[in-house]
Amino acid sequence: MTSQVSSPAEHADEADETGEALVGGQRRPPGEKEVRQLDRVIIRFAGDSGDGMQLTGDRFTSETASYGNDLSTLPNFPAEIRAPAGTLPGVSSFQVHFADHDILTPGDAPHVLVAMNPAALKANIDDVPRGGEIIVNTDEFAKRAMARVGYETSPLEDGSLDGYSVHPVPLTTLTIEALKEFGLSRKEAERSKNMFALGLLSWMYHRPTEGTEKFLRAKFAKKPEIAEANVAAFRAGWNFGETTEDFAVSYEVAPADTAFPTGTYRNISGNLALSYGLIAASRQADLPLYLGSYPITPASDILHELSRHKNFGVRTFQAEDEIAGIGAALGAAFGGSLAVTTTSGPGVALKSETIGLAVSLELPLLVVDIQRGGPSTGLPTKTEQADLLQAMYGRNGEAPVPVVAPRTPADCFDAALDAARIALTYRTPVLLLSDGYLANGSEPWRIPDLDELPDLRTQFATGPNHTLDDGTEVFWPYKRDPQTLARPWAVPGTPGLEHRIGGIEKQDGSGNISYDPANHDLMVRTRQAKIDGIEVADLEVDDPDGARALVLGWGSTYGPITAAVRRIRREGGAVAQAHLRHLNPFPRNLGEVLGRYDKVVVPEMNLGQLATLIRARFLVDAHSYNQVNGMPFKAEQLAAALKEALDD
Repeated sequence: MTSQVSSPAEHADEADETGEALVGGQRRPPGEKEVRQLDRVIIRFAGDSGDGMQLTGDRFTSETASYGNDLSTLPNFPAEIRAPAGTLPGVSSFQVHFADHDILTPGDAPHVLVAMNPAALKANIDDVPRGGEIIVNTDEFAKRAMARVGYETSPLEDGSLDGYSVHPVPLTTLTIEALKEFGLSRKEAERSKNMFALGLLSWMYHRPTEGTEKFLRAKFAKKPEIAEANVAAFRAGWNFGETTEDFAVSYEVAPADTAFPTGTYRNISGNLALSYGLIAASRQADLPLYLGSYPITPASDILHELSRHKNFGVRTFQAEDEIAGIGAALGAAFGGSLAVTTTSGPGVALKSETIGLAVSLELPLLVVDIQRGGPSTGLPTKTEQADLLQAMYGRNGEAPVPVVAPRTPADCFDAALDAARIALTYRTPVLLLSDGYLANGSEPWRIPDLDELPDLRTQFATGPNHTLDDGTEVFWPYKRDPQTLARPWAVPGTPGLEHRIGGIEKQDGSGNISYDPANHDLMVRTRQAKIDGIEVADLEVDDPDGARALVLGWGSTYGPITAAVRRIRREGGAVAQAHLRHLNPFPRNLGEVLGRYDKVVVPEMNLGQLATLIRARFLVDAHSYNQVNGMPFKAEQLAAALKEALDD
């Protein structure tokens, strides 16, 4: 959904990202329920993995985006396709943070928790600050269900929730009652309780409703009775909020009119933005887009999305394994396509030999790694940044590859365009490192005008490019552009451009097989020089106070780091911030930037991989702050850690 924002960009300071509510009192005329104005809200929907929490959160988010709030989301779901019902491992949640100003993270702690069963309550209660609101589906708090998650007594009755504002709501019973006229079985009617909860929260926060009703009718178009039942449950939830005495207050969060530049916006997830970026790159390059991929969490959404866009010349191939996927993509690159393969960390390991082949062949290829927790199968549905060193060095021989990392879900669009630019200009595979947090999270994205997109058109070789000593004109596949060191891209079948291709070392220029030691040394150094010479933007530093300490990040840590830095500055601290998109090659001014500061702190969701590279390359005593629990940093936690590190 899209919304128009016509005010100029004014970036407000990041609001407090703890769970403490920021409330101003404003009443409607006597006789009506009180309406309070808030500047931001964090809501977490939590339930069994079959309760539709992801759909509920997604619909609330879509309506919030259409209303014009700034927002950030954090879906969190189990790796099991269907974990045992009512158990802690089966809890699925969706957190959305929305505000009337510029925000950067999904929030540290929810102001409101919607708990659909005892497991959801137990798994999430520790994150809710005292005074927070908890909406509980009381129908699920049977003795057996509570015992399954370790409750010896009911938390709704034993006083353990006395510090919270608890709203006991029999969601299941109310949903079944609302759907009596549809003739559904009890089990079928129960499935709509998430829509009842969505309706209640939509009333509570004055969210639009038309989009959700339209969505439900479209989603269940082949089963109109189910569609109307869900719409009825949604409306019943809204009406319950309007009429019940338990909810005496509703809340309004004004649109974030001053947070965005003028333009047309839509809510977008990282994987969707990346997919659109790849399509835009293929159109700007005037090349067909080819995706050779094998399904793997959390990258599969890109395969699903691109398969819908054959009208843009996109061809998708779901291979039998990771190796076949990248092999097909590399073949497509040889044939003149903008070639992509998508995967996660375990798939990059399997693709490493073919990435090395792409380095040797010097063909453009985008390798998209949506990182997840590891090692091995690890944590398929959780996030991590632990593939950086694998991206840098995870191949045999000297096989340098550019590495690009987006910083927000919306930035995945621009990062895809940037990766395509590098691959096409320099004839090289490029590794794009997103992660599960960016892939599944979402935020508003300004849809760019076509004239804002880069021109990525590239020239194929069309004829001979070298003259032999005897005057014969021939085609040399490794004769390089003197500025970029890129070799010519010759599409198979072009008359006169027959040439040798393969993984064995080539003779400089001619591309013939060569075992000559001096030639190998030259080729290794030339391929490295090509990567070192890639044009990337200088690193920008945010340092309004002339700080002595710098916080350096990369990838998805941007939001939490920026929120933490804003908090430190509001408290009177002086700290500089810089964030890397290009990790190989580094920006040319990185060494100079690092040399300005007495202390450099590098927060990462790994055990210090960027810090290791910084220390080795620039001999800087970079301090690591690391987290590897499958979740993104919390701003409050990070601010406290940074203050401690900066004060040492």
